[in-house]
Amino acid sequence: MSDKTSVSVNLGYTLNIGNFQSLRVDLGCTDFVRDGENVDAAMDRVYAFVENKVIAKIDEAKKEMND
Repeated sequence: MSDKTSVSVNLGYTLNIGNFQSLRVDLGCTDFVRDGENVDAAMDRVYAFVENKVIAKIDEAKKEMND
């Protein structure tokens, strides 16, 4: 059994696309605290990763809706 501390982040975003419709993107990631990191640093790293992925997926969806 591993004694490493894990951190987990889940983020969601709802985009109103008009006409009473919306698009929901929910993403999450779990990772372990790495050597030389504390829990806060690991959480910040994982949060930034998930946040960037949510933004990328929302941007991708907006582009697909406009094509």
